[in-house]
Amino acid sequence: MPAPPDYARSVAEALKTLGLTKYEALVYVALLQVTKATATEIHELSGVPRASVYPVLDRLLQKNMVTVSHTTPKRFSATPPEDAINTLMREIEEKAAYAKDVLGELWQDRTSIEGGDQELIWNILGEANITSRLRDLIYQAGREIRIMGSWALLKDLRDALGERAGEVRIEVIANRWEGEVPEGITVTTAMPPVWHEKGKMGDRAGMLFADGTKVMVAMGSQGEAPTALFSEAEGFVRFFSRYWDLIHGFSEKK
Repeated sequence: MPAPPDYARSVAEALKTLGLTKYEALVYVALLQVTKATATEIHELSGVPRASVYPVLDRLLQKNMVTVSHTTPKRFSATPPEDAINTLMREIEEKAAYAKDVLGELWQDRTSIEGGDQELIWNILGEANITSRLRDLIYQAGREIRIMGSWALLKDLRDALGERAGEVRIEVIANRWEGEVPEGITVTTAMPPVWHEKGKMGDRAGMLFADGTKVMVAMGSQGEAPTALFSEAEGFVRFFSRYWDLIHGFSEKK
């Protein structure tokens, strides 16, 4: 029998402290209650939206927390909790060791900066780093997320946006959206072509606002390593907020 919803949620909260997302934790807890299940059955057991189940299962497979059969339809099973928790703990320890080394180097190489109250703009390089930072901003937002960009960029953020839907206000402006739009997300699919045509801003261009106080602007690729800018500087946020308003006005007229 499935665990009571309150029990499943409490265990899921504990798993989130080990690095799982809410949906990953709920799916794993659901699979522990049965010997094997299809994606549809997992959706029914866990309460995770149907469109999010396969992306979540893919991530759990990468974490070695579930196994999958070669049957049709595919059936998934949870790995034993002891093995799964040990895997998560090793990953945490490895990340902690890496962070300790990198932060130690920064500490050793630190220099004195005059005018420490100056507003900083951070440069982020590489597609994986950009996607990771955007996902962090989505999960850290407290009340509002506004995101504008190409589908090439947004498709890698769809599951994270879906998990926050209903928790924070989410507004999306995109050249297109594929699949079902999660309840709680407003999507406008009309954008100037400069944001998604190759040879202009690049095919992974976009910007994300978190709580109106942080903004990250992805420049796209154009055959080179993608780059992005992030800042909490008031002037930087205000400048791109005006650009958002301009594009939003353009989208409403379409």
